Amino acid sequence: MRKTVLISGIALASTVLLGACSSNDSMSGTDHSSSAPAPSPSAQTAAEHNADDVTFAQQMVPHHSQALDMAKLVPSRSTNPKVVDLASRIAKAQDPEIQQMQSWLTTWGAGTSGMPGMTHESMPGMDHDMPGMMSADDMKQLEAAKGTEFDKMWLGMMIKHHQGAIDMAKTELSKGSNADAKALAQKIIDAQQAEITEMQGLLTQS
Repeated sequence: MRKTVLISGIALASTVLLGACSSNDSMSGTDHSSSAPAPSPSAQTAAEHNADDVTFAQQMVPHHSQALDMAKLVPSRSTNPKVVDLASRIAKAQDPEIQQMQSWLTTWGAGTSGMPGMTHESMPGMDHDMPGMMSADDMKQLEAAKGTEFDKMWLGMMIKHHQGAIDMAKTELSKGSNADAKALAQKIIDAQQAEITEMQGLLTQS
């Protein structure tokens, strides 16, 4: 009788133990299946940027926009074909850059105040916020000038304007994180430094 009870007890214990193992396996399988896949690295880096990238684009757009306004004054006022040619090249280079930076700001969900088409008068205080920006009075004096006087004034102002853009681009290189924005900053430095050298040469000839 004792032997029968003992065998029955062992069988019952084995059944309980097997059931527990089976339950643990099932729970373990559920845990593994519920874990979410890691996000794709490419999706994370696609629009990587920081506050300095946003500031660079938001400020460089109206800065470039004023350079375009200055370039548009040249054909009807300058008597120097080299100045006319330089102004045309500046406009052709900076207009696509404005569009590129606007696209970034849209992608980043950042504000786009001070976009192209705005005159300096509609951007009060901008000359204090960004290096190299001309004041409203500067622009009025430039608009009123003609011939050699205009050429000298325009070259002097554009040199100052370019130097301001270079300073802004250097800040982006040191503080920004977006690879495309930093590449544009370097492009601006290289191109506008070369144009400053060219303009300084033109000033000595005039």
